[in-house]
Amino acid sequence: MALMVAMILMIVITLLGFAAVRGTLMQQKMSANMYDRQIAFQNAEAAMRAAQARIAANPGDIARNCQAGGVVCPANPFNDPNLPADKVFTVPVDQYKAGDLASGQPQYVVENMGTWQDPNSSTGFNQSANAHNYGAQGLSTTVMYYRVTARSDSPGNAGGRAIVTLQAMIKQG
Repeated sequence: MALMVAMILMIVITLLGFAAVRGTLMQQKMSANMYDRQIAFQNAEAAMRAAQARIAANPGDIARNCQAGGVVCPANPFNDPNLPADKVFTVPVDQYKAGDLASGQPQYVVENMGTWQDPNSSTGFNQSANAHNYGAQGLSTTVMYYRVTARSDSPGNAGGRAIVTLQAMIKQG
């Protein structure tokens, strides 16, 4: 009888050991995935900064004018089959080197969203939003906005690695 109790206890202890090992392996996988995502996020952020620095001086980088009539600008331009391949820019290595841990060099697309009211500019008399109704002349009230969509790497290069896509509106002028 004692032998049977000892065998049952050994089986229970073995199952507990397997559960602990499985939990440890799962936590290692989760932390590795988070680490990979953080590297991808830093890559995408570097592409965002590179695009922001190039917008004013390089109007040829702009993929399309989204304010123009008849132009369709989907939320994620990387998923648009009509996006010209030469308008998806890879950040040059001399500007930003992704490093050995990253899956590849980050990419970005710039779209012209048009001229819109600048929420930070003076609206004139008493700084009221409707001061123009009373004849007040404000300072520069319009600026050009660009939408920059950046991703950590091309999905074809990344394989099973994390890909992070970031998007921001950049105000120029």
